[in-house]
Amino acid sequence: MQRVGFVGWRGMVGSVLMDRLREEGELERIDARYFSTSAAGALGPDAQPLASAFDLDALAAMPVLVSCQGGGYTRKVYGPLRASGWQGIWIDAASALRMEPDTTLVLDPINRGGIDDALHAGVRTFAGSNCTVSLLLMAIAGLLRDWKELGVEWVQSSTYQAASGAGAAQVQELVAQWRILVGAVAPVLDDPTQGVLELDRALSGALRSAELPTRALGYPLAASLLPWVGDAKGDGRTEEEWKGHAEANKLLGLHGELPFDGMCVRVGAIRCHSQSVTVKFKAALPLDEVEARLAASTPWTHVWANDAESTRRALTPASVSGTLDIAVGRVHRLRMGPEYLSLFTVGDQLLWGAAEPLRRMLNILEAHGSRVGAGG
Repeated sequence: MQRVGFVGWRGMVGSVLMDRLREEGELERIDARYFSTSAAGALGPDAQPLASAFDLDALAAMPVLVSCQGGGYTRKVYGPLRASGWQGIWIDAASALRMEPDTTLVLDPINRGGIDDALHAGVRTFAGSNCTVSLLLMAIAGLLRDWKELGVEWVQSSTYQAASGAGAAQVQELVAQWRILVGAVAPVLDDPTQGVLELDRALSGALRSAELPTRALGYPLAASLLPWVGDAKGDGRTEEEWKGHAEANKLLGLHGELPFDGMCVRVGAIRCHSQSVTVKFKAALPLDEVEARLAASTPWTHVWANDAESTRRALTPASVSGTLDIAVGRVHRLRMGPEYLSLFTVGDQLLWGAAEPLRRMLNILEAHGSRVGAGG
């Protein structure tokens, strides 16, 4: 039975991870120890006292540690833990270690071979990739496996990222913003003499009101959007946009050969990231071949017909939320040339974009018989 320590298991990603482990009956195969950054000593889900997530000795007693706590925690604990001599397996949902040379990114439907090679080579640090990167690659892997032979020149993705990608506090604030907006427009909606312009004025006024909570999000997101996600990188891109190229190439083992670019936008959806994607080929491919390759990307990738009914029914966060489905549709060529392909994709970023690769990594460790000694 695998001994695993869990940190950040009560947050959004951690909660989804624990739910998936329970759904698949995998917690029964794990000797779990639960750590907390704020409630050490309280009873955990196993009715045992929670260990402190800052207790290096307690952490070092675990052969495998899974952290969903965030980059700040990783930066504070990981270095000292390794320096203490701990040689266990660290699996992280955060971005802090992703681009380190001794970290392998995990998204096994895309890079299972690379994960296996890393384990055989003695790699001990693994991290889930950026959520939009993971969802993008799950959607278009069929076009990337033989990208040179297919003549893929670059990939551009404009993302529509849900509030839950920013954290639980942002989700709660988004709902609080909705509540205030509904209260502001209710008198107009209830008055049959009022028209749509009065409704618009009431809504716009509430959006600009000091009463609207913006502590977590920074700005109004309900009935709006925020075309900036992450810190500035100094070249016009945000950190989230930079990750699209850097992490996609690392996960695919391409060493920067294939350009990925785009723009990341936060929208008022609670869950699921959507992406509008353009792929540039050297020459046009038949659309039926493109759709067949997309459908073969992963067992969870589903390609929908480019029609109104299929798109509105299946290619939405409302349809995909809470499922492992990667929906792909709107596949068509662009007017600028037949070598330009456009498509739209939606996936649940709390599943394939965060928790699911970590869950599957634990299964891969079990399959490898990985029992790394806690003390090296």
